[in-house]
Amino acid sequence: MLLMPRYWGKTRRLLAIHGAFREESGVGLHPQQIARNTGIPMIEVKDRLDATPELFVRLPKRDGLTRYRLTSATSAQDPEEVEARVQRYAMREAYLVSAFIAMVLLSFVIIALLMWQTS
Repeated sequence: MLLMPRYWGKTRRLLAIHGAFREESGVGLHPQQIARNTGIPMIEVKDRLDATPELFVRLPKRDGLTRYRLTSATSAQDPEEVEARVQRYAMREAYLVSAFIAMVLLSFVIIALLMWQTS
């Protein structure tokens, strides 16, 4: 989806989920376990895990449960580096949304000017 932000406005939740993985160190976790550790609703945890493949990877089902882990690049980084990366992604999305809104508003201004000029 074009305007569905994956990071913008969700940085605190993503960093909390990342912290839950750091506490367990290398173990695949089910969204319910992460939800219990972070206090974030399980549906939101699952949505964040699925929407950010740059940070989290889905493991093959075992015992009928889907588990997730940190990507190898994310697990190799310090928590401060991951936080900076998430903040950088959030700023990019904020810029994109702002640019889209500016485009729409400027389009309306151009249409209004053209209509005013022809009348």
